[in-house]
Amino acid sequence: MFEKFTEKALQIVTGAKKIAEENDFEKIYPEHILIAFTAQKSCFSTKLLTMSKISLEAVADSAIKNLETKKTIKKSDFIGFSDSAKNVLKGSFDLARKAKSSSITTEHLFLSLIEDRKSPITYLLEDLGFDTDKAKTVLGRLFEKKSRKNEHPEGILPKKYVSEEYSKVLSIIEEPESKSIFEHAVAKLTASNYEILGTEQIVQSILEDSTSDISKIMSEHGINLDSFGTKLKEMTSRKAEYEEKQIIFTPNAFKTILLAIETAKELGEATVKPEHIILGVIKAKSGIAYNIFKSLKVNDDNLAHQIIKPIEKQMPETLTILRLAKNEARRLGRNIVGSELILLGIIAQSAGVGAVVLSKLGINIKDARNEVEKLIGYGDKYSDTEIIFSKRAKLILERAAKKAKKHNLRMISSANLLWAITQEPTSLAMKVLENLGADTVEITQGILKELNEC
Repeated sequence: MFEKFTEKALQIVTGAKKIAEENDFEKIYPEHILIAFTAQKSCFSTKLLTMSKISLEAVADSAIKNLETKKTIKKSDFIGFSDSAKNVLKGSFDLARKAKSSSITTEHLFLSLIEDRKSPITYLLEDLGFDTDKAKTVLGRLFEKKSRKNEHPEGILPKKYVSEEYSKVLSIIEEPESKSIFEHAVAKLTASNYEILGTEQIVQSILEDSTSDISKIMSEHGINLDSFGTKLKEMTSRKAEYEEKQIIFTPNAFKTILLAIETAKELGEATVKPEHIILGVIKAKSGIAYNIFKSLKVNDDNLAHQIIKPIEKQMPETLTILRLAKNEARRLGRNIVGSELILLGIIAQSAGVGAVVLSKLGINIKDARNEVEKLIGYGDKYSDTEIIFSKRAKLILERAAKKAKKHNLRMISSANLLWAITQEPTSLAMKVLENLGADTVEITQGILKELNEC
């Protein structure tokens, strides 16, 4: 029942239960919930009381007096919710739903306590001089504000893969790390009289190099050239004509390669490697190759973890930055990382060129966080949903990867990321930097100076 309650809201409910237990009540009443609120002095709803110059001790005392008539002889150790308390809890669910909030907060709980104009809680608070109507208006505006800010200003990429992304897929075919894989895959395609390149040919090509690290990892999970080939014969047969060297991908192969490109950037790599393609297959969760993985009883999470583990050990700068950015998203109760959170990740990472440049411009994490909070506010409390990147954040990662490749760098650096941010003048990250007194020219000059001194 309480899985949607935020930690603070849950503390209020458990606090109410504890108060009822300690005073030998058989049931939990709304007054117990109100008394529990008075113990949460940092809560916004409690601040509404103190701003009205109402003593929290006076609120607790009045609630205790109200409870005197409700105390009965305790018949068992079990303490349940009274009907009136159940209505308060149900009301908080309804308020959260109307506000399009994924979590029930202390504000929803408090508003539910005073929602009924004729409830004992409303009378109690108004007798102490609290304006419940004004409180309802303030809390209503707060929910509306949070709802408006729930959508990230930079937006997210559409779920469907659009045709303009095709050029990205074609670009990795010529990269040194993946060129031979696609050449072998195309050869298999021609030999099989197939017309369209699918995930199965790409994965087979990866498995052909049995000495590679990725092949060894997959072999530990029961995926080798023989087992994959055997399953492939059982699962598919395609007859068609292959002409020239133009590569046409199946929809699933296309999606897989796009995911591989995204994965490479998120792991801090400028080029796509075989391991990124396998991770793309796992993320896509579709296609012949993935179906073969499933028939071989491969655990997606275990295989992905084993592939990523050696990459993590190298501690790529961008991987660290993006993880810090995701931590900032959790702190703000969000599941979208925008350009502004990548900026916070660069600053928080502290050791990279990007952080050094910003530090010399007088920009620190505390001030940057304050500016970010002003721009996007707090979203609904973060849950265990996947954290994704905004459209602008993905464009920044793409620009940074291109910059790294242009300078023949294998890894994306914080300098590449910060430079990419300066190329997006309307991004939230640049808005934060401008509010802190930095401009594009001095940032780019700072990057060049630091790189020359390295």
